[in-house]
Amino acid sequence: MRRKIPSLQALACFDAAARHQSYTRAAQELALTQGAVSRQIGALEAFVGVALFQRTRHGVALTERGAEYALQVAGRLQGLEQDTLEVMAGQGRGGSVQLAAVPTFATRWLIPRLPDLAALHPELTVHIETRTRPFLIADTPFDAALYAGTAEQVANWAGTRALRLLEEQIVPVCSPALAADRARATTPPPWTPQVIATLPLLQQSTRPTAWRQWFDAAGVAAPMALGGPRYELFSMTAAAAAQGLGLALVPRLLVEPELARGDLMVACDRMVPGERAYYLVQPERGDERPVVTHFARWLIEAAA
Repeated sequence: MRRKIPSLQALACFDAAARHQSYTRAAQELALTQGAVSRQIGALEAFVGVALFQRTRHGVALTERGAEYALQVAGRLQGLEQDTLEVMAGQGRGGSVQLAAVPTFATRWLIPRLPDLAALHPELTVHIETRTRPFLIADTPFDAALYAGTAEQVANWAGTRALRLLEEQIVPVCSPALAADRARATTPPPWTPQVIATLPLLQQSTRPTAWRQWFDAAGVAAPMALGGPRYELFSMTAAAAAQGLGLALVPRLLVEPELARGDLMVACDRMVPGERAYYLVQPERGDERPVVTHFARWLIEAAA
């Protein structure tokens, strides 16, 4: 079936004229005559059956429908250009992986390891966008997702198969400055859960009951377990803890850089296994591209 798509030349002329609000400047950008640009846009208007520009005293201006269409066309042309440059750069040898990932895990764990992937597979490119919840993966361009959730959540993700990569070990952390300040009033860390229950706590809005669960697992009453400022991302919570605002309860694997630099320290030796784990989620379909297979194998080895 023939697609109902106008010519690429007409779309390029329309995109340039829409950005410049001028046929003349569009012609200069595209190395065409003004008449050629005008004819291409006229042909496009005839094709879609809608006026895209209107004449003004100063030249041309987009109509309301033209402005809406210009936004859509600009995004499509940019995507097509990116795809073309990617093919040209790889010269047919490699390819790319479109990956959805929870943001803090991507920033703190995955991206620092991508140089190792580049050394093994220099022809492979990984594009990352953030997603925090399950989505209909078949309706997106994503090849895979890195997801943090429970086994039940992953099992109920329709149209996917999942591989468990990493467990979470939840640990309380604080800044050395806060530890030194509190040591003068109580004792130096590591503190007992009973002492931590008296200290300022930082909350994770995506895991609102995390501190309560941690205290319950320790068998400690903590009336203020749900109190304290809330942050959406673990990276925010860790940054707040590093500034001495309180204690953060975070997966240790997400704060290893801060612990290594001394920006954060473990406030209590008691680590609790998290309810969630990190999963590689892929579509159920079996037509996986070789480049995705290479990425998945590397990811599994990196997690191991």
